[in-house]
This record gives sequence, structure tokens and C-alpha cells, in this order.
Amino acid sequence: MNRYFKSLVVSLMTACCLQFPIALAESEIPSLGDTARSELSPVAEYQLGKEIMAQVRRDPAYVNDPVLTEYLSNLGNRLVSADPQTRGELVNDFTFFAVRDPTLNAFAFPGGFIGVHTGLLLASQSESELASVLSHEIGHVSQRHIARMLTQQRQDILIPIATTALAILAAQAGGDALGAVMVGGQGYAIQRQINFTRDAEKEADRVGFTILKGAGFDTNGMTSFFERLQVATRTYNDAPSPYLRTHPLTSERIADIEARVRREPYRQHADDLDFYLMRAKARLIQDDSTQGILNAEAVFAEQVKSGSKLYMAAGNYGLALAALMQKNPEKARQYFQEVKKTVGEKAALQSLALSNLSIEIRLAEGQTADAVREAREAVSRFPSSRALAYQYANAMFIARQYNDVVRYLRKQVQMYKEDAVLRQQLAKVYDAQGKKALMHIAMAESYSLDGAYSAGLEQLELARKCKDVTFYDQSVIDAYEREWKEIVKEEMKKR
Repeated sequence: MNRYFKSLVVSLMTACCLQFPIALAESEIPSLGDTARSELSPVAEYQLGKEIMAQVRRDPAYVNDPVLTEYLSNLGNRLVSADPQTRGELVNDFTFFAVRDPTLNAFAFPGGFIGVHTGLLLASQSESELASVLSHEIGHVSQRHIARMLTQQRQDILIPIATTALAILAAQAGGDALGAVMVGGQGYAIQRQINFTRDAEKEADRVGFTILKGAGFDTNGMTSFFERLQVATRTYNDAPSPYLRTHPLTSERIADIEARVRREPYRQHADDLDFYLMRAKARLIQDDSTQGILNAEAVFAEQVKSGSKLYMAAGNYGLALAALMQKNPEKARQYFQEVKKTVGEKAALQSLALSNLSIEIRLAEGQTADAVREAREAVSRFPSSRALAYQYANAMFIARQYNDVVRYLRKQVQMYKEDAVLRQQLAKVYDAQGKKALMHIAMAESYSLDGAYSAGLEQLELARKCKDVTFYDQSVIDAYEREWKEIVKEEMKKR
């Protein structure tokens, strides 16, 4: 994390801690009534979450891996869809993402933004364990616990809260100044300020258990995960796990969960192949240094020797990814073939992670035509996959099929209007075609979708000065400028 951002975060946190009453973190949960709704509506809650996420996405610890993100999103949305009441008053879709951090933690932001540490993904021994954590966080969101905590506060403190949240990922960077503001230099600022009470935790457990059961997962995953947390805490010299600090685990909660599990008939859940593959990917994402890759390769090699089909597949998948990171596509191809031999051709085609890997290897080998063909076939198998859509566009771009990729991306942009990555890819193609005005407009749209309206306005100004700007382009620029300048003005007022 760069020094400027870290110092900015420390200053903002200090100011926020002075403005935000600590008593709020210790208060009991009031009933969710008209007062709660008037203080923080679902729309305002979502807007607050969006502002926080705009900052989180710019931090190096944010995992910008489409395949891992899509796996978490598919798992999370499967849980959300299990019970129609899960969404509650939420006016938007849930968003799931990963953070590069070795500690066991997960967290929820206002408006349905749920993050998972790579360390927690690695610690989960089954998909049901991981699903139990996501279900618990979904429970916090669906019950609007953050909104409840803000019922006695005026709405004008929402911006200081959002500002405090900018330090969430900075906590992992450490530093004396940051440590003075955040106890221990760990945890997440927003959850430190709006710490869920025991009642909120029990309610999230109850809702999460219902979600987990409804989605067809093994409810024992919830108890086994808590047991793993307790073991991890004892292992690290009794230092509380970050998850336990933000989600206090009482004996009463454990007993309540165990009682619920005992009342349910045992249901075995077959873990998805991609769960094991994503754990391998998370290991490399968590530490991509030279030594980190070597350490990961040692783990993968042991998995290959395990005799377990899923662990063998994950081990060879991890070795293939490591080989690609080391610019050795030939070796990656060999490991990929081992994966296919282990799971079978049909299972490999049904795996998003393996479909993605095969295309990556083709591109690394310089086989662009084959990569485009494989990507096209993969997109037909996974028509709603964002990760494969990006990869297909990238393969066409590398193959210099500029007209084809523009047509494809323009259709995608119409279907997924909130997707900033598609605009970035479109800008890249326009640049290669020499269409500078369209390139700057596409970049401006991308920035705006990430909440960076000032940067978007700068791109519009550059587009206006381009020699190839058309009358229609000018009208688009004018419309965006009017809208975004108003947004920037409102943001300045809030500050």
C-alpha cells in the first residue's frame, strides 16, 4: 500500500474516531422499527456500501481475480436464493469478493457487500464450512444489523463512517501510526466501530443456519468451522482470531448452533470441484512472492500424493498455475493434463476454473486461434460467466480481431450496464484501433462505475479534445458531464 494512501487513511481514521461515539459500539440492538428505517433506508445503506467498496477496490489487498470472485459470487448467490426472505428489504444484489490476507476473517458492509479473507478460504475444509460463514454474513445483511446500530445517530455521520471504512484494508499494512489508531493493527474499522452485539450474532446464526440448510449444505459445517476457529486461536498463543474479535463466539452461541444441528437429519453435501481448485488459487494469490510460490508448490506436491481425487486435482491445478506464473506454459500444460486425467474430460469441461486455465495456457503458448475457439466454446457452456466473457474478449484482442471484440463487448455492455471491466476492455480495443475519443469515453464510463467521477470527468475532457470526436460523441460527453459534475458537487458538500 502506498505511503500517501496509508497516511491519508490514518488522518481520516483519527478524525472519524473523534466524531464517532464509542458508546454506539456498546449499545444494545434496538428493535427495527420506523426510526431505524428513517435513519438509514435500504437505498442509503446500499449507497454507503458502494462508497466503501469504491475505495476497497483500489487497494492492492483487494483480490481482482475474476475466477475466484465468480466462484464466491456463485456460492453466495446460491445461498441468497435458497430463501426468498433472505433479501429482506435489500434493494440490490449481494456482492461477494476476496481480500488478500492470511488471517481467518470475513465481514459484511452495508448494502450486501460481503468479503472473505484468502486465509479463511484456505482454512475451510469443506464447501459447507465456507458456506456457513457466508450464510452468517448474509444474515447480518438481511437483518440490517448495521442500520439498527445507527438508529440513534443522525444521518450526517454516515459519511464519517464511510471514511473510517477506508482504513479497512490498510490495517493489514501495519505501521506504528496505524497501530495507535487501531488496536493491534488488525480487524476492520467499520466493524470495530459498529461491533455486533451478542443478540445480533445469535440472530445472524439463526438466519445463516436456515439459509445453509435451505441451500442443501451440511449444517455440521457451521459447528466444525467454529471448532477450527477455536483451535486456531489456541495455536496462536491465545491471541483472538480476527473473526472472533468481530464475531464474538460465546458458549451460548455454540450450544445453540449444536442444538439446531442435532435436530436436523444428517445431510451429506458433495463439495464442488471448483471449491478445491479455488483454495489452490487462493494460496498463490495470498503470497505470490518467489518464496511464496515455492511454498505453495510444496503443498501442491503433497496434495498430488494424497490419493484423494479432489486433492490430487487441486494439487496439479495449483502446480499448473504456478508454472504459468513462472512463464512455463509447457509445464503448465503437463499439469493440466494430469488434472483432466484425474477428474475426467466431462468434469473438466463443467469446471469454470479448468475452462479458464485451459484458455490461459493456450494464450501463454501463443496459440491465439485455439484460445479464441476454446473461449467461444467455454462462453457457450457458461453464458452468464463474467470471467469467461472477459477472457473471450481478451483472447480476441490478442488475436487482433478488433472488430469482432468490439461487437462482442458492445453487446455485453448493454446486458451488464454496471460492469466497469467491460468498459476498460472496450477502451483498450478502441485505443488499438486508433479511436481515441471513444477510448477516453469508455475509460470515463469505467471510472464512473467505480465511483471515481473526477477521474471520469478528466477523461471526458480529453475525449472532447480528440480530433476524431464526432457530434454524437460530444452530446454523450455533455450529458455525462452534467450528471457527474452534479454528483461531484454533492460529494464535496458531504465532505
